[in-house]
Amino acid sequence: MRGIRLAALIVVSGLVLTSGTAARAADEKPDATLRFTTDSIAIGVGYSWGSGVLHYKGKDYPFNVNGVSVLDIGASKASVVGKVYNLKKLEDFNGSYTAGAAGATIGGGGGAAIAQNQNGVKITLTGTSRGLKLNLSADGVKLQLRQ
Repeated sequence: MRGIRLAALIVVSGLVLTSGTAARAADEKPDATLRFTTDSIAIGVGYSWGSGVLHYKGKDYPFNVNGVSVLDIGASKASVVGKVYNLKKLEDFNGSYTAGAAGATIGGGGGAAIAQNQNGVKITLTGTSRGLKLNLSADGVKLQLRQ
């Protein structure tokens, strides 16, 4: 029971921090938008994969999504949309995006996160997921434009 309360506290703290930062980002005009879907599966160490489209300067650019996480349990499918900030050159989109988060999904649910890559490109993400998944770690996800 104590572990469940700790997990709930971590989730609430993450949502409070994310919502404050998301409100500030909402005031800025995004440089691009994106959408993608992912599937994931995990028992201890997890892996996610998917694909999406970046809409930048009037054009659509397909990209791949790959990620690894730790302390994950479960399987889920997610649909995500986002706004992209600080994208000055298309190639700066490529990279590993990280965000501190903790969350749980049972059945269907929603969530929000803000992630940033090594080039300073920031993405605000919102999405829905299906399945059962518990995650108590900071995730990293690699987004790579297709050639």
